[in-house]
Amino acid sequence: MRLKFLLRPGWLGAIALVVVFAALCFTTLAPWQFGRSEETEIRNKAIAESFHASPKPLNEVLPAGRAPDVTTEWSQVLLTGQYLHADETLAWQRTVLGEPAFEVLTPFRLDDGTTVLVDRGFVRPVNGTQAPDYAAAPSGPVTITARIRADETDSKQRPLFDHDGHRWAYAVNAGTISEGTGVPLRPGYVALAEGQPGVLGALPLPRLESGPYFSYALQWIAFGIMAIIAIGYLIYTELRPEAAPAWRREADEEASGDGPEPRSTAVSRDGGSRYAGSHTPTRKRRRKLSVAEAIAEEERREAESLNKPTD
Repeated sequence: MRLKFLLRPGWLGAIALVVVFAALCFTTLAPWQFGRSEETEIRNKAIAESFHASPKPLNEVLPAGRAPDVTTEWSQVLLTGQYLHADETLAWQRTVLGEPAFEVLTPFRLDDGTTVLVDRGFVRPVNGTQAPDYAAAPSGPVTITARIRADETDSKQRPLFDHDGHRWAYAVNAGTISEGTGVPLRPGYVALAEGQPGVLGALPLPRLESGPYFSYALQWIAFGIMAIIAIGYLIYTELRPEAAPAWRREADEEASGDGPEPRSTAVSRDGGSRYAGSHTPTRKRRRKLSVAEAIAEEERREAESLNKPTD
């Protein structure tokens, strides 16, 4: 069976590796990049539309208890209420415009009695890890304009901690901050727009670009196809007789009895050796004679010739 070589451990391992890699490319890696590309397009569309839409009351866009999703995130909303200074929290180890920063998070109690987390913007650290002095949020009722944002996630789910006289969070997450401060917060948060009461360094909006995700997805598909083609080509070359090593071709010819006929060696009477013929080797379908068998055959023929009666 010509494909029997595929049962060797090396071939089985190579085929299994290609199958697993191609499956990952087609079912996980490429769809993941396609998904990121789609998310980026949805985000860009939402941001672009928010520039042309007038801010609406928060409860009209995002009712209490409902978490932000792709249809509501980045929408501009109006909020009326007051800041809760005592429950302020700083977001740890952020990067804004390519430089380290902290973000100031202050709960904001609305007129309806619910409380939403407001990201007032960023400040630059002092001596690497210390928060600088920054302006406090205004006291009393105010109306602010902000953009809805979905909660961030912390894979380690780390709680709030105290450092340098401030309360800190590893992620801007209303649930985590609510647990740490004891203030019931609505899901998600809002980021203050520039020029609003209480804003510090307004957070820049993401750049409206599609990113490389779509091309990455196509590359993963191409890698999966190339892996399959590569293993197929290796199998094809293994099946070609002329592609096999010389020693394997000779072994196959020996096993099939289809190799070239060697020149028979005969022993002369004076002990020298001579060849039975000098013609070009031809193909034959019979078993080859060993040297010992060839000598025995020659001696037998000479004996018959000597014993033959003469006229």
